[in-house]
Amino acid sequence: MPACGCHPISAHKKLRIPDWYVSSLMLDRAMDAILRRVRKLDRTHDIPYLAGYSVDGQTIYIDRHLPRVMNYKGRKIDVARYLIMHEEVEKTLIDQLGLHYLHAHQIATRAEEALIRADNILWRDYDRFMQKYVKILGDERLKKVPEDLDLKPYRDEHDFDLIQRMRKSLTTKGLRKGETAAALAKAVREYETALKDQRRDAAAHKRKAASRK
Repeated sequence: MPACGCHPISAHKKLRIPDWYVSSLMLDRAMDAILRRVRKLDRTHDIPYLAGYSVDGQTIYIDRHLPRVMNYKGRKIDVARYLIMHEEVEKTLIDQLGLHYLHAHQIATRAEEALIRADNILWRDYDRFMQKYVKILGDERLKKVPEDLDLKPYRDEHDFDLIQRMRKSLTTKGLRKGETAAALAKAVREYETALKDQRRDAAAHKRKAASRK
């Protein structure tokens, strides 16, 4: 059926089913369309915060230690589809609309949550499952990072400590257009200096405030 032949109002009347069911059905079809556009799904690396994408957007990375399924109320849930939804939406908003990572991340999270709810899964249960496998700064499991992992999310989050830990596993393939490894190293050093100054000023302010009491 042509896409233009499925008007949302007429479809609801014809099918005689609740709006939420039609919305869930269309969301599922949208997810299928996204899955067909994924060129490569890689599960062989360590990925901070569970999932990410390559600079060129051709590869979606899912952490190698994340189980493929979540056992949920007698069902086996394929968690990859939700992460793929999140990463594809986020990457598209950043590259095509020029959104800041934090803004794109918020929208992508809403899309991910909508898909989860459409599959009759409680967000808190899904999030609890995922949090058990998240790798962050200082995690000893963070050893095998893909060399072309897009670093923009970590830069926009000012997570330069994490970038420092990943640098041994990253090459120029992980840099965006116009960037160099030297520029990345310089940015890390500048951020560290600024952070130290900020912490020093905060400590001085705290001591000054305490002396006035």
